[in-house]
Amino acid sequence: MIAEDNNNEVKKPTEKAKKIQRSLVNRLSRVEGQIRGIKKMIEGETYCDDVINQIEASRSALASIEIILLEGHLKNCITEQIKSGDDEVIDEVLKTIKKLIK
Repeated sequence: MIAEDNNNEVKKPTEKAKKIQRSLVNRLSRVEGQIRGIKKMIEGETYCDDVINQIEASRSALASIEIILLEGHLKNCITEQIKSGDDEVIDEVLKTIKKLIK
């Protein structure tokens, strides 16, 4: 996602962040397949416990993606913005972390 800073300049991902994002897209494609599989399980009247286990596996995969994305964001995007003098980005990332721990 592309955002704007306080000077209305478009924030773009760093090259490292782009590499991480490509990896995340691949992971998301696998999760997407898992979700389609869950739908087929429900349509096929699969035993509920088996469906629940697959839902939890998908949820876990999404949580892993979330952590990888946050880590990359901190190491690349946030670091670069702080180096360029944008200390307000700290409030932005704290707000994001607070959402994650709810």
